[in-house]
Amino acid sequence: MHENKVVYQPLIGKTAAIILQMESTRTRVGFEAGLAQLGAHPIFLSTKDTQLGRGEPISDLGKVLSEMVDLIVIRTPKQEDVQLLADSSSIPVINAMTTLLHPCQLLADMQTFRELRGPITGKKVTFVGDGYNMCHSYINASRRWDFNLTVCCPMGFEPNSDILEGGTKPRLERIPEKAVSGADLVVTDVWSSMGHEGYEMERKKTFKPYQITESLLDLAAENALFMHCLPAHRGEEVNETILDDERSVVWREAGNRLHSQKALVEFMLKESIANP
Repeated sequence: MHENKVVYQPLIGKTAAIILQMESTRTRVGFEAGLAQLGAHPIFLSTKDTQLGRGEPISDLGKVLSEMVDLIVIRTPKQEDVQLLADSSSIPVINAMTTLLHPCQLLADMQTFRELRGPITGKKVTFVGDGYNMCHSYINASRRWDFNLTVCCPMGFEPNSDILEGGTKPRLERIPEKAVSGADLVVTDVWSSMGHEGYEMERKKTFKPYQITESLLDLAAENALFMHCLPAHRGEEVNETILDDERSVVWREAGNRLHSQKALVEFMLKESIANP
């Protein structure tokens, strides 16, 4: 609607607190711009300029914000802090990323695949790289949308065991060429994410064989897509040119963060919209 100059503002009068305890570009811009486009007012909060930085318990914050705003968006290292905030709040809380999960990015990825290739159900998806938060979200998504997931990672960098035990398990593969063969969607992420500070050089050596290149992607299905949540480190998890390959949809994927997050916000607030 926004691209077509259609004004759609079902959230006029609503306010959302956006708490970011880790760096963010796509998440912050997507939520701030999306809320504004929907007619809501976003309030950005960081630990540097709020009482969170002085040790205010997150459970107390949830109770306070519930008296002032209609929605909370939080990016924080600990998944348990998201749960604690949700448990102490009487308003919806959106997980904008933890070191365990990245659900908002996952929604944009699923939207992008559907727009370009139709339903993902039954498709072969391969995640190459670290079994970290983005990989965990793909495991959860494979159970929700019923696609066949292969995770290709070095020994010792497998996904969280609790995530793996949560339902249908992905196929684990060590050799990228085997993992990518015939895939309809190939996904990767950075080798050193938030929480891996100080281990960058060691990880570069370990993950070097897992770089996504055109020749590796050639082993995937003929109409395969390539995704990366960004920011990407060219020369590491991707080579210098793959992001601009015709099979890469990373820019559209990034743009869909705006649209999928707008849909998520409206969904979370639908009851309050219907019953102001």
